[in-house]
Amino acid sequence: MDRTANLLGAVGLAIADRIEATAQTILHHAGETPAALVVIGYGLGPSNDQLRRILGLSHPGSVRLVNRLVADNLVERRAGRDKRAIALHLTERGAALRETLLSGRLAAIRPLLVSLTETEQGVLASLLHKMLSSMDATDLERCTLCRLCDDRVCVDCPIPASFRQQ
Repeated sequence: MDRTANLLGAVGLAIADRIEATAQTILHHAGETPAALVVIGYGLGPSNDQLRRILGLSHPGSVRLVNRLVADNLVERRAGRDKRAIALHLTERGAALRETLLSGRLAAIRPLLVSLTETEQGVLASLLHKMLSSMDATDLERCTLCRLCDDRVCVDCPIPASFRQQ
């Protein structure tokens, strides 16, 4: 089991590095900027506090991130569900960059799968689904895990999370 865990860790790092490089190329920002665009792009109008909790940022860090996204014309603030909250939404430019980011993310990962046959890819998908489904995670942890997911390609999500309740 240790060898499998070690190999899985190496693959995980290779994937993370590829995703980060893709985000840097597309957005000229790494860190939590790509995840913020993806999460805000789900279209549910998260508040700054909801975004902060999903991304695991401090309040000041989240405010700086959102301010930069607004200054870059990627995000806009709108009235929230109640008078105290502000809802975050992507601008047209932000939505376009989000699409490019999600496509680039999948394109960065695909080369790691080409050495597998279609059958092996199916087996791997089933195993990954099983691993993710078995995770004991809170809804917030699930949102955090899915912060870079393209929810349009993930049918039968193994770790469904309600971004509305965060």
